[in-house]
Amino acid sequence: MSSAPPAVHSHDPAGHDAHHDHDEHGASHGTFGGYLAGFLLSILLTAIPFWLIMGDVFRSPTTAAIVVLVFAAIQIVVHMVYFLHMNSKSESGWTMLALIFTVVVVVITLAGSFWVMHHLNANMMPMAPHDDTMPMSPEGMRQMR
Repeated sequence: MSSAPPAVHSHDPAGHDAHHDHDEHGASHGTFGGYLAGFLLSILLTAIPFWLIMGDVFRSPTTAAIVVLVFAAIQIVVHMVYFLHMNSKSESGWTMLALIFTVVVVVITLAGSFWVMHHLNANMMPMAPHDDTMPMSPEGMRQMR
């Protein structure tokens, strides 16, 4: 009967500290001031759109939706910078390049989807009720005479 040796768990403080030391990779933990700034910006970027919608500032719902989406995009950037510590210095800039690539792919996918849906709506949807007088219908044949 063979048995595997028991797993050895090292309590080497140097190895444990090395595991959590992110400075080797270029990323660092944030400071209290950085976290506080991110927290305050997040609250501000949430409160302003809430006030815009609840105060009925914009008459057009489309304008209100666009403004709220802009505030949401800014808040995403704030979270990435202040809480996820994504910048051009961490991981030698690879996290920022990965983020830029992801944003480009998402924008292309969404823009292409909207473009396809718009053309399907324009070209494939049923005609309006007043347009049903096609030349081949009896009413259309009477109008052609």
